[in-house]
Amino acid sequence: MFYTRGGIVAYQEKRAWVFLLVSVLGYLVYLVVVLRRVDGDWGDTPYIGVMLWCIGGAIVAAMVVEMLVAGTGSKEDGPQKDQRDLEIARFGEQVGQSFVVIGGVTAMGLAMLEVDHFWIANAVYLAFFLSAVLGSVARIVAYRRGLPW
Repeated sequence: MFYTRGGIVAYQEKRAWVFLLVSVLGYLVYLVVVLRRVDGDWGDTPYIGVMLWCIGGAIVAAMVVEMLVAGTGSKEDGPQKDQRDLEIARFGEQVGQSFVVIGGVTAMGLAMLEVDHFWIANAVYLAFFLSAVLGSVARIVAYRRGLPW
């Protein structure tokens, strides 16, 4: 079971931890594989297959780990959400969304500058990664310390 100083961790907090860890591991795998493939010009580095596999693998891994984690709780600790869970989820989404916007604007700027697709795709992937990490961290902090208002 997952424990904190105050007791058992809420199901939605467990989900935030899973999302955070899977996002970090998936992105690290992507970086390691792509960086090993760089041979000369970065724009010629094969990345599409690796990116698709890492994103798909992270989605599947998150679902599997979430099912395993869900089995560790009691019957009372299920996927139901109360008002606090909904507010924390909304807070995490708001924090994370800023990086989706930044990534979209960055990708648009790179496309206007006619930069290689490699850089545009990686800017978007980095933005999604940062969004997932910051949103998850915001949720975890909110569960541990409460919402900032």
